[in-house]
Amino acid sequence: MTHAAANREQGFSLVSAIFLLVVLATLGVYAVRMNTMQQQTVTAGLRAAQAYQAARTGMQWGAYRALNASSCAASTTLTLSEGAANGFRVTVQCTQRNHTEGAATVHVYQFDVKAEAGTYGGPDYVSRRLQTKITDVTS
Repeated sequence: MTHAAANREQGFSLVSAIFLLVVLATLGVYAVRMNTMQQQTVTAGLRAAQAYQAARTGMQWGAYRALNASSCAASTTLTLSEGAANGFRVTVQCTQRNHTEGAATVHVYQFDVKAEAGTYGGPDYVSRRLQTKITDVTS
């Protein structure tokens, strides 16, 4: 084997090694990116569940207040500070309609509740909105 042929073979193995390193580095970057995306997805799902529960808390709070007072405040904002609901702002909007059925007056309360945390447009922002109607009618 001549000296020129040996140099060409060494150059070929250098190209192969660089190609292999580039492929392995690309696969490593892809694996890290996928892991990060999975973690962000899990975190977003958890925060969405927390927002839903915070909105349910606001709904139950409003229903309790309306049924015990036979009236509801037009709009109230609650700042939750316990457990997983810490940091959620819950806006409870209530409208009341009264209907006469026979000799009884039936109160119908319509709730629009929004729970949110974080800064709107930021990566940590989450919100959930619930709407329902309840009544104080007894059978």
